[in-house]
Amino acid sequence: MSTSQGSHRAGRRSAGTAPDVLPTPPGPSVPPGLPLHEQPTQAAPLVVPGGVPGAAPGTVPGQGTRAGARRAARRRRAAKGSTERPAGAVGSSGSTGSVGEGLRRLVPQALVVAFLAGGTTAFVADDKTVRLSVDGVPRTLHTFADDVGELLADEGLAVDGHDIVAPAPGHALTDGDEVVVRYGRPVSLTLDGRRHRVWTTARNVEEALRQFGVRAEGAYLSVSRSAAISRHGLALDVRTERAVTFLADGRERTVRTNAATVGEALAETGITLAGQDALSVDPGSFPRDGQTVAVLRITDSRRVREETVPYAVERVRDPELFAGTEVVERQGVHGLRRITYALRTVNGVQGRPRRLGEEIVREPVSRTVRVGTRRPPASVTGADGLDWAALAACESGGRPDAVDPSGTYGGLYQFDPATWRSLGGTGTAQDAPAAEQTFRAKKLYVQRGASPWPHCGRRLGG
Repeated sequence: MSTSQGSHRAGRRSAGTAPDVLPTPPGPSVPPGLPLHEQPTQAAPLVVPGGVPGAAPGTVPGQGTRAGARRAARRRRAAKGSTERPAGAVGSSGSTGSVGEGLRRLVPQALVVAFLAGGTTAFVADDKTVRLSVDGVPRTLHTFADDVGELLADEGLAVDGHDIVAPAPGHALTDGDEVVVRYGRPVSLTLDGRRHRVWTTARNVEEALRQFGVRAEGAYLSVSRSAAISRHGLALDVRTERAVTFLADGRERTVRTNAATVGEALAETGITLAGQDALSVDPGSFPRDGQTVAVLRITDSRRVREETVPYAVERVRDPELFAGTEVVERQGVHGLRRITYALRTVNGVQGRPRRLGEEIVREPVSRTVRVGTRRPPASVTGADGLDWAALAACESGGRPDAVDPSGTYGGLYQFDPATWRSLGGTGTAQDAPAAEQTFRAKKLYVQRGASPWPHCGRRLGG
């Protein structure tokens, strides 16, 4: 009875107090309310096996959960089995003497012992020692959970599709198992100028880069490789090392760079831009691996060219002149304009001139011409019957615009300017129509006969 009484006393102590717990080693203080998976690594309290069912809430892991309810049901079934009396327990004689009285005293005690023994056995059988690691912080604990999912629920650990749980939540738990939980962390990753939204279970930048498959050697990182990634995530800018070739001054220069812009990569080569120099791509654009960029040496200049501005011709109708007669009243004068062009030379090659503007240096003067509208007379009395065609052929070869080598005489009949004007003509004879020239030649003949044409005048008689 000493063993049963001892167990009974142990059961009574457990019913009113928490189970014995090993003292917790000293460690860093934990802020109140900090989730368990984010507490610093330390030795977890170890519950001594052999606790008694029915202990106060909070003294046994899993108490009050669905798993705890199932375990309590199993313990009640075990206790009920131990109280059933086996058939034939009473002697065959049926005597109710001192033997029966002794049995009546022993049965309640045996029931108590069986109940305590069965319950304790069920409690110990369901208790498991497991190792739980949350984001790299391990601890050992006792649990009555049947599978990984129940363990996480008992510990208040919520997971989703971005997290890693090994073994899976539906995996059955056995004594000595190890469960690993790694929470997913959102990362706003800008990789070589392109933005991505990714998830990682890595706890620092270097581990995350390995998960993403990003080559970090020679790369620029916006934060340190050893920087921690919190559950709230991290913004990370990564520029990997790239090879960019610059063509300048007839030479090629290749640089390996993690620069953010083409302009920054150019500066690393030592190539400088002066004046109007430019690049074949936008200096602010992101440099791509294997890209070739040309440096354009640009020289701008100006050129001024003068051009003639043609004059206009104004024709004025004059009824005093015979029809077909035109007299230049005012000679035209060409104007002058000055045009400015921009010239651009790129790497020694001159481009097409670009017109910038113009200015008029001298305005043109229009030419004024009087045009006769008067109809010439049909004949001149005393001269109509002569052979004027023969005279014209002799004097000018029959050409109305003929001018002698000296420039003094002109027209069909080789009038000098003074004689032409005395006969009412304007301008010069060679500028007048043939009919007018013949009319004025007839008038001259009436005045002076054939003397004005000493060599050819005899042709008039035929």
